Amino acid sequence: MEKRHPIRKIVQMQKEGIHKGIYSICSSNHYVIQAAMETALAEGDYLLIESTANQVNQFGGYSGMRPRDFKKSIFKIAEKIDFPSSRIILGGDHLGPLVWKDEDEHTAMDNAHELIREYVLAGFTKIHIDTSMRLAGDDKGTRLASAVIAERGTALCNSAVQAFKSLKNSCPQAGPLVYVIGSEVPVPGGSQDAEEKVQVTKARDFLETVEVFSKTFKRYGLEEIWDDVAAIVVQPGVEFGDDVVHGYNREAAKKLCALIKKYPTMVFEGHSTDYQTAFSLRQMVEDGIAILKIGPALTFALREGLFALNIIENELFGHRDKNLSRFIDVLDEAMVKKPENWKKYYHGSEEEIRLSRKYSLFDRCRYYLDSKEVKESIKLMISNLRSVEIPLSLISQFMPLQYRKIRCGDLINDPEEMLKDRIKNCLDDYVYAVSPVSKRKMAY
Repeated sequence: MEKRHPIRKIVQMQKEGIHKGIYSICSSNHYVIQAAMETALAEGDYLLIESTANQVNQFGGYSGMRPRDFKKSIFKIAEKIDFPSSRIILGGDHLGPLVWKDEDEHTAMDNAHELIREYVLAGFTKIHIDTSMRLAGDDKGTRLASAVIAERGTALCNSAVQAFKSLKNSCPQAGPLVYVIGSEVPVPGGSQDAEEKVQVTKARDFLETVEVFSKTFKRYGLEEIWDDVAAIVVQPGVEFGDDVVHGYNREAAKKLCALIKKYPTMVFEGHSTDYQTAFSLRQMVEDGIAILKIGPALTFALREGLFALNIIENELFGHRDKNLSRFIDVLDEAMVKKPENWKKYYHGSEEEIRLSRKYSLFDRCRYYLDSKEVKESIKLMISNLRSVEIPLSLISQFMPLQYRKIRCGDLINDPEEMLKDRIKNCLDDYVYAVSPVSKRKMAY
């Protein structure tokens, strides 16, 4: 009997009226990944980690990694902290012609087919197929037709099916795939237009997506694979921008969420759920939005922790003859030197842009944490702080939640442990949201 994908089990529990979901980590930062693994280890649950098509692809993406490289990096962290690799679910996000949308359909789709193939052969088992974007030859003045989206998406799914057959021949123990589709797919990393009112996916649009995709799957001879489509991406009304968060409105999404109950093999997948409250996230899972994507909020929490440690470092050593990390300044200097990762997102006066570079909810500074000068700055800051025992009074002032945990004996006084714990503060909301047990941990 073939092993069932863990997400299929979650779908089953949802349909049986049992509260259960899963959160998806959309980050490759080693502090974030480690914090997420430690959290999943404590909960005894699976950990879903995803990479996007522009981040990881057959040409390296902006991370410089191909799918097999990303997998290797994740498993290396897992080995370091003894996290079972069998409890890691790897997902590919926005897999399709996104990276090549300025090319003609033939070129863009050829690249997308190879992208899907590499992800599947590398062992990624959650495949989000996104063909919602217009390509160079498409009419820019009209919305891309559902039939076109479904045709391109189904063709890519067929490539995934064929790649999985090849994988099973060489690796019989390879686990099954699940697919995610949908035509109303928010852009990765938050919307630049989030200041505007976010529109919940219309019920008729959702129904049309399911109908057109199911017919196209049948035409391709993929009727059996249709049951492996475990989720549909919709816009449930959540989004974030530079300094705004559109919170979940259960009443506004009521009509849409009622529809998913009619489909026994599917749940909704919610993108851009960053910065939602714990209670909103739990409502989303209750309403059938059982897969919650999170990325920028985690590195935002990491950045907050790094800033706090830098201030503590300055307080401890600022008046001594010691080489300081200057982390906050070094990070901003790196961003100013190479503005391509944030200039489309941050607008306004020079002062407003300066504040956005540091504190925006878009958290575009995450793209600079792996630069040579920033990594060296973080390394120096950690070294400086480990040269002394950080006074509890400073921890209380700048990292109060970590102070409480240290006082309770649940956290050690170490800069890297405090950094990871700051990320876990964010993850706690997602654990609460997806877990069957409704009692929230309120100890801290």
